[in-house]
Amino acid sequence: MGQRLDNLLFKKLKRVPKTWVYRIIRKGEVRVNKKRIKPDYKLKIGDQIRIPPLRFEPDSDQDAEVFIPPELIAGVEKSVLYENAHIMVINKPAGLAVHSGSGVRFGVIDIMRRIRPDTEIELVHRLDRDTSGCLLLAKHRQSLLSMQRSIQDNSISKLYLAVVKGQWPQAKRDVSHSLSKRTMPNGERRVYAEPRGQKALTRILEIEGGDDYSVLTIRLMTGRTHQIRVHCQVEGHEIAGDNKYGDERFNKLMRGRKIKRLMLHAASLEIPYSKYSRKIVVNAKLPIEFQRLTAFDV
Repeated sequence: MGQRLDNLLFKKLKRVPKTWVYRIIRKGEVRVNKKRIKPDYKLKIGDQIRIPPLRFEPDSDQDAEVFIPPELIAGVEKSVLYENAHIMVINKPAGLAVHSGSGVRFGVIDIMRRIRPDTEIELVHRLDRDTSGCLLLAKHRQSLLSMQRSIQDNSISKLYLAVVKGQWPQAKRDVSHSLSKRTMPNGERRVYAEPRGQKALTRILEIEGGDDYSVLTIRLMTGRTHQIRVHCQVEGHEIAGDNKYGDERFNKLMRGRKIKRLMLHAASLEIPYSKYSRKIVVNAKLPIEFQRLTAFDV
């Protein structure tokens, strides 16, 4: 036959959006000869194809394809900093979630799957919605597992820039408060420093800044939810623009300097050599807000 699996499914499932077809392939719900298969697999005579039962209703809120503004799709597509056959790194903009859920209709992963529908693209790690910078994605399961192992054993180095309240002490280089997550009565999830929580380590590499703020270069040694934000809060040096863990007076001061976002930026990723990548350092351009803050002090 020689026909690609995805093309066959498009013909058989004409009323189903292409992104939905790729989703069921990616999840392993479509099988060829009882095996998971990639969208570009070329069918042969005698292949047995299993297609799961589908009930697609265009008017259903759950199944209908979510509208994503074309300009946002184009912006994310232009944000790719590095890519090979196995992984990619993008410069995630502040204000864009990494995935849908909890009232969020779409995120980076949904947009990337729209852009690259024939890949099995997945998030290797996460960034907070209001954090910008380097976000690592895997283009198939094998590279996903490899990159996640590299993050867990700190083979992948993640550097962040943060603008925090006041003058950070030059001698304070490691912050190691254990962290616990809680769900509040209103459904909001917050993180607290507690001795019985998960171990967390944030390392301060460089300290710069002015009289009322500091710019920190941070290496994230563990990847706990909201780790940098809570560690800075506990130390009394809240991150500028943080509406969850921040200091309102400091945020107001920063708004006077045209700083209206969370001042946390994933500045670089150092990825070691593996079968899925050469050794590389990927840098995300300094956001305009960081440049603007510097301009106030010239």
